[in-house]
Amino acid sequence: MTDERPAPAVPRPLPIRMLAEAVGSAGLITAVVGSGIMATRLTDDVGVQLLINAVATAAALVVLIVVLGPVSGAHLNPVVTAALAVQRLVPAREIVPTVLAQVLGFAAGAVLANLMYGGAAVSISTTVRAEPALLLGEIVATAGLVAVILTLVLRGQSGWVPAAVGLSIGSAYFVTSSTSFANPGITLGRMLSDSFAGIAPESVAGFIAAQLVGAALGLLAVRFVIVPRRIE
Repeated sequence: MTDERPAPAVPRPLPIRMLAEAVGSAGLITAVVGSGIMATRLTDDVGVQLLINAVATAAALVVLIVVLGPVSGAHLNPVVTAALAVQRLVPAREIVPTVLAQVLGFAAGAVLANLMYGGAAVSISTTVRAEPALLLGEIVATAGLVAVILTLVLRGQSGWVPAAVGLSIGSAYFVTSSTSFANPGITLGRMLSDSFAGIAPESVAGFIAAQLVGAALGLLAVRFVIVPRRIE
């Protein structure tokens, strides 16, 4: 009887993986910003607008991670890349190129979404999101996201990551006061669109700081509570 098991996947070259991260990041923010713009054109009900935005974002995350995960890991988030590196699941030397690819992708995707809906390529957001309660929401959202991803990866349950990430972010849109950006790269990208999903430049630093705190808390929770030792 012949062995019909598939051969182990060969790691893709770094430039290909970085291209996948850039494309995936662009796709994600296109879904976030584009669905936000569409939502405001379809209805004046803010609750329905948020629902449209959340469903589109969650669905896009699942698809992007399923498709690009085998290529680059589909981090699509600087704090996820950093957390994986801390756990030695990603080489430290790849943090900078990966994050750069993500940020460039998020910027390009925001421009694409703006242009698709007939707007200027770049329209700096005027939506101020600076209340302490919103920053607390970002800490909670980011901690939860990082904890979910690391827990599944370390337990050898990576197949659940696409669905878990989509469900985590989709539900956090309604659970957290900040509507769960949970991603420094997408926060920078959202700054480039004065739309439903946008964030004003003066609010970006606070959001990113909250996300970094949340990522650290999520990492600590995994390392010392949920998965106290790395599973080989």
